[in-house]
Amino acid sequence: MVFRKVDPKYSRLLLATAKKVMQFAMQYKGAYSDSLGSAVCPFYCSYSGYKDELLWGAAWLWRATNDASYLNFLQTLGANDATDIFSWDNKLAGARVLLARRTLVDNDKRFESFKQQAEDFMCRIIPNSPSSSTNYTQGGLMFKLAESNLQYVTSITFLLTTYAKYMSASKYTFNCGNVRVGSSTLRNLAKQQVDYILGENPLKMSYMVGFGANFPKRIHHRGSSIPSKASHPRAFGCDNGFQSFFYTSNPNPNTLIGAIVGGPNQNDGFPDDRTDYSHSEPATYINAAIVGPLAYLAGSYSS
Repeated sequence: MVFRKVDPKYSRLLLATAKKVMQFAMQYKGAYSDSLGSAVCPFYCSYSGYKDELLWGAAWLWRATNDASYLNFLQTLGANDATDIFSWDNKLAGARVLLARRTLVDNDKRFESFKQQAEDFMCRIIPNSPSSSTNYTQGGLMFKLAESNLQYVTSITFLLTTYAKYMSASKYTFNCGNVRVGSSTLRNLAKQQVDYILGENPLKMSYMVGFGANFPKRIHHRGSSIPSKASHPRAFGCDNGFQSFFYTSNPNPNTLIGAIVGGPNQNDGFPDDRTDYSHSEPATYINAAIVGPLAYLAGSYSS
């Protein structure tokens, strides 16, 4: 979809490949980790099952093609579990927000159930909602799980800004019990989370490496923690970096600019300890999700 106008040939190739992959997934239903086992588990097992991936794929292909077969498939999938999380493993909330767009922006009532599910998700996130199931730290950060919590913060914030955009376009509001929710409600919560990540928190710590005056200096990342070839021409073996660099308290010699780490604990504390991977490790599934909120907020201020 992104390349449709600027590179139509490449766009067609991507779409054709996506259709083939989706056809395979629809024909051979199952979680990838059932086949790959110890190669991906326990860190990257498909704990949420496979229906969320099928819903996610069908939703995007319906958006890209308007092929009714994808609509029919996702409507009969039965992926109706309630959720208060969005992540690389559980994509239900993201698919529902995407499908809700058809009702909010295009006024297509066939997607009303997905809109209701998307709003149920939002009500589980908003702090003063009577159905909220999301904890917040004293400093105001969403706190879902102890390991790499910022992956959930950035992903959920992405959905908050996306739904806020849809609501603003249609001048729409909804209720979480007796709490009225407008686009500004979601936008303000999203901004609070982004601001926290970038330094507005009790430690005045930016969790984006290289941004601001105070940021993590001992991140759990081999390329960042081992000297470059320019300063240390001799090669290291696969296990040689541990004693000299992994276990040292010295700052990393290479600054991985822009990387967002796992983030603080439930008490807003952050030890900046390289060996504490659950808090100090950066990951693409943290960084990728914050691009949307940053673009949304930058665009809203520029306009």
